[in-house]
Amino acid sequence: MHPLLNIATEAARAAGNHIINSLEKIDQLNIEHKGKNDYVSEVDKQAESIIIKTIRKYHSNHQILAEESGQTSNQSDVRWIIDPLDGTTNFLHQFPQFAVSIAVEVKGKIEHAAIYDPTRDEMFQATRGSGAFLNNFRIRVSEQKTLDNSLLATGFPYHDFSYIDAYLSSLKTFMTSTAGVRRAGSAALDLAYVAAGRVDGFWEFNLKPWDIAAGALIVKEAGGLATDFNGGENFLNSGNIMCANTKLYKEMAQVIGKTVPAELRR
Repeated sequence: MHPLLNIATEAARAAGNHIINSLEKIDQLNIEHKGKNDYVSEVDKQAESIIIKTIRKYHSNHQILAEESGQTSNQSDVRWIIDPLDGTTNFLHQFPQFAVSIAVEVKGKIEHAAIYDPTRDEMFQATRGSGAFLNNFRIRVSEQKTLDNSLLATGFPYHDFSYIDAYLSSLKTFMTSTAGVRRAGSAALDLAYVAAGRVDGFWEFNLKPWDIAAGALIVKEAGGLATDFNGGENFLNSGNIMCANTKLYKEMAQVIGKTVPAELRR
């Protein structure tokens, strides 16, 4: 395992253990509203601090982009992209679908990724060019070739509703042409589940880099495609992402092309 992936794994597991230990005292937590339906708890901040301290133990000069503390200005070719608790609302309701997501970007490319689900003790990992793994066993995307009988994952708009009509149009088409659509509330785990073949595809609008950086690499290393809605690599900037195996991806892209206006397919 690459040394940087080792660090990401160590940090994700330490943060995940803290999150699980905090489940017993949810009613005592301090919770802040960052915006409409957008919450942060002291556990998010504590988990992020654990991750950053773990990274700094080995690399004091690396850049960090973290959901709660923002971007550091260190001069380095390496940047860590961190979501300490993806699925905070789920966590606060004790709904067991949340994860720690850590990606390592080197010279502008995501090279390593770890997503840890502490409720199931599942560690999803990838290094560019080395495949994707779940608890050290190799994983692959599903072989589902068409939307018929496919199971998709998605995320609903929850604080920015400016694109809701386009989203609902895509959702309606996918709902009526697949075996089902699931919305579990953690984009990081949705992407990990695509990589593991648990769902066949995923699409969502308006996400942040820390939501998807790690998961996108894991999907690619599991043999899938992960792109923006135009089929490009701009998803970390646009927040719009679509992923599946190479054959199902084509059908999903056709639906997005027909239901999402060009100005929203960034």
